Amino acid sequence: MIKYVALLRGVNVGGKNKLDMKELKKAFEARGFLGVQTYINSGNVIFSSQSADEPALKAECEAVIRENFGLDIFVALMCASDLIDAVEHAPVWWNADENSKHNAIFVIAPMSVEEVFSAVGEIKPEYEKVDFYGRLIFWSAPLKTFSRTRWAKVSGNIVYNDLTIRNPNTVYKLAELLKGEN
Repeated sequence: MIKYVALLRGVNVGGKNKLDMKELKKAFEARGFLGVQTYINSGNVIFSSQSADEPALKAECEAVIRENFGLDIFVALMCASDLIDAVEHAPVWWNADENSKHNAIFVIAPMSVEEVFSAVGEIKPEYEKVDFYGRLIFWSAPLKTFSRTRWAKVSGNIVYNDLTIRNPNTVYKLAELLKGEN
């Protein structure tokens, strides 16, 4: 069995794409996924599967949501070892300054990290820091100059729909849950 996390994009944000996490868990279980658990209301689903075919699993997760809830939600899917490895290789500056905003930006396949970097363009090093490990982009910027950053404007970028963002607390907790700790 392989453990995965499905990170749903744009769920329960501003009253849109409402999904009840208990119902979502039941839908994943009914589909045959094992060890299903959800974490917070932003659409994080941990499950196990015998399949190592991530593109097929991603499509299956999206189908579960569409068929059970009538929503077309994009899913970033990562196996446990990839997420844990990325978190263990987070840059030392990420989540280090309490006066900065820190995001973990998950790239939704088939989009690649390189395509995201190309679309967003060069960072403004005087205002922001960005790095990546695997398919997880780490970004930080001081709150007082946040609006001047290149990555703060990613919501207007063509790649925005190919990303889902989580805060460091969520990412660390997901890694902990994926390790089997509570």
